Amino acid sequence: MTACVMLRCLTSNFNSALPLLTRSAPFLLYRLAPRAYLQRSVATASRLSTALKFTDKHEWIKVEDEGVGTVGISNFAQEALGDVVYCGLPEVGTKLNQQDEFGALESVKAASELYSPLTGEVTEVNTLLADSPGLVNKSCYKDGWLMKMTIDNPAELDALMDEKAYERYIRSIED
Repeated sequence: MTACVMLRCLTSNFNSALPLLTRSAPFLLYRLAPRAYLQRSVATASRLSTALKFTDKHEWIKVEDEGVGTVGISNFAQEALGDVVYCGLPEVGTKLNQQDEFGALESVKAASELYSPLTGEVTEVNTLLADSPGLVNKSCYKDGWLMKMTIDNPAELDALMDEKAYERYIRSIED
């Protein structure tokens, strides 16, 4: 009986956060975190992010020489989510258009959809996240990457933000 009551409390708290996380209101998790906490999280990653490009939905992509991009979520996003407990990722071979939903992350605070930064095909997913989803929190720019994908339209990269533009974007949504 006690377990049922606890489960009902947990699911009602989770369900109350879900309307904030719909496609029409992309990634409003920053509203779930205290304001002072967000002030510290503007910096993304110093050395690693020189080649990173960011979306307005807080995904990043790093393009490698062979025309493959590694995709993850930003430090801002992982801090807003809190402790990630589940990563739903696409299957290898999935074809994605830019801004297509490709998966979801669930945390102790909320859940959030993931959106493709570019058009391409999934070539690899981070299988370590199945057993250790917390890698997204511990190392979002290195070990906590989500997937790798081909880049079918390199011109789409030009529409993405570099680190400085992304930091300005974060400041604008915090105000």
